[in-house]
Amino acid sequence: MKLPREISGLELTKLLKKYGYEITRQTGSHVRLTTAIKGEHHITIPSHKSLKLGTLSGILNDVAAHFQIDKSDLIKELF
Repeated sequence: MKLPREISGLELTKLLKKYGYEITRQTGSHVRLTTAIKGEHHITIPSHKSLKLGTLSGILNDVAAHFQIDKSDLIKELF
């Protein structure tokens, strides 16, 4: 499944709330999210207007690995 091209860091932050991620801190233009579901997990998301595809893909890989689900299933649920 294709990744969205024009998604911002803030939009992704809102979408990941579905998986229990909440903002724990912000340093400059980067936001740190943490979830306690299935163990504690942290990810850092740049709060840019448009995320690069490689950055978005890497973040989704980390989330999918933590929740032990296929990345394509995660993409379908989020977008």
